[in-house]
Amino acid sequence: MGWIQLLLLILIGLLLLMLIKLPIAFAFMFINIMAAIFLWGGERGLFLLIQSIQDSLTSFSLAPIPFFILMGEIMFHGGIASKLINTIDKWFGKLPGRLSMMSVGGGSLLSTLTGSSMGSIAILGSTLLPEMENKGYKNPMSIGPILGSGGLAVMIPPSALGVLLASIGQISIGDFMISIILPGVLMAILMSVYIIIRAKMNPSIAPTYEVQAIPFSEKAIDTIKYILPLSFIIFLVIGLIFLGVATPTESAAMGVFGSVILALCYKSFNYKVVKESIIGTLKITGMILIIVAGSAAFSQTLSYTGATRHLTSMVSEAPLSPMIIVLLMLLLVIAFGTFMESITIMMITLPIFVPIVEILGFNLLWFGVLMLIAIEIGTISPPFGVNLFVMKSVVKKGVSMKQIYAAAFPFIIINLLLVFLIILVPEITTWLPDMVRSSE
Repeated sequence: MGWIQLLLLILIGLLLLMLIKLPIAFAFMFINIMAAIFLWGGERGLFLLIQSIQDSLTSFSLAPIPFFILMGEIMFHGGIASKLINTIDKWFGKLPGRLSMMSVGGGSLLSTLTGSSMGSIAILGSTLLPEMENKGYKNPMSIGPILGSGGLAVMIPPSALGVLLASIGQISIGDFMISIILPGVLMAILMSVYIIIRAKMNPSIAPTYEVQAIPFSEKAIDTIKYILPLSFIIFLVIGLIFLGVATPTESAAMGVFGSVILALCYKSFNYKVVKESIIGTLKITGMILIIVAGSAAFSQTLSYTGATRHLTSMVSEAPLSPMIIVLLMLLLVIAFGTFMESITIMMITLPIFVPIVEILGFNLLWFGVLMLIAIEIGTISPPFGVNLFVMKSVVKKGVSMKQIYAAAFPFIIINLLLVFLIILVPEITTWLPDMVRSSE
C-alpha cells in the first residue's frame, strides 16, 4: 500500500473516531496503536510507540506547562476577574464605545487568568453583556468586541493554546511566549481603533451615557491594588525570560509564587481555592500531556508511512512560491476552524506543516504565531466556529446565530489584517525573541 493510501486511511480513521465523539487525544492514540501493530511490526511496534511517547513526555521543554496552568488557576479561582473589570471600568469614563473598549481591556488582562479564548468570552459575556444591553448597545458593539477580544486570551502570555502549539510543534515555549507579545498588543490596538471609529461614526450602536465621576485618587488606588500586582506577575513570567535572568520553567514557577502572594493579599487564598486550582491544573496538564504524546507518536506514524517525506518533497518541488504555500496552509487552518476544535486542528496539521515550513526556510516562531491567529479566526467564523456557540450560550434569548455571525465579521477582518501585517513584517514576531537571545 502506497503512502497516499496509508495517509487517507489514517485521516479517514481519525474522522470516523471523531464522528463517534471519541476524545481527540484518545482518537490519535488509537490510530497510533493500530499503526504500531500493523505497520511497525506488532510487539516491536508497540515497544517503539511506548518509547516515542516516553521520549516526548520526558522533554524538559514541557516543564513550564503545569506552572503556567497553576498560576492561571489560582488567580481565576481567587476571584480576581471581577476586580480587574471594575478597575478598568473606572478608567474609561466617557470614551466612545466605552463598554466595548472594556471588553478589549478585560480580554487583555483576563488572558493571564484564563489562557483560552472560550474562557475569556464566557467571563466577559456573562459580565459585560447585561450592562451593554441595559445601555442600548447593538450587537455589532456588544457581541462583536467580546468575540474579537477572546482572541487576545491566546495572544497574550501565558497562553494555554500557545503553550500547546509550541509543545506539539516542538518550538521553544519560552521563545514562543515572547514572540506573541507584540502581535497580541497590535491585535488589541487594531480592535480599539475600530471600536472608537465605529462608535464615532454611528453613535446609535454604542450610545453614550452619564458616568459617575470618580476621583482620580480612587482610580489610582484601585489600579495599584488590582492591576499593578497582576502586571508584576506578568513581568515575573515574561520579563525574567526577556532579561535572561530565568529559564521558562523558573519564571513560570515565580509566576505561581506571585499568584499565591496576590491571592493571600486579597484574602482569597483558602482551602477551596487551593483544591480547585490543583484539580484544574491536574486535569488541564494531564490533557495537554496526553495530546503531546499522541501528537508526537502521530508524527512518527506519518514519518513511517513516508507521508511526511513525500509531502515535503512535493511542496519543495511545487511551482508555487513559498509564501503562497504558507498562505494555503493558513487558509486550510481557518477552514478547519469553522467546524473543528483548536486542539484537533493542531494535532492534525502541525506534524505535517512543521517539516514543510522548515524545508521552505521560514522561522517557526513566525509561522506558529500566524497559525495561532488563523486558528482563532476559524473559531469565530461561520458556520460552526466553537466560540460562536460559546457566545450563543451567554447572550439573551432571541439573538440568532445569524446576528452573532454578523457581529463577528469585522473582527475576522481585523485578525486577517493582523495576519497580513505579520507576513509583511516578520520582525513583529521575531524581534523580541532575537533580542532576548542576543542578551544572554
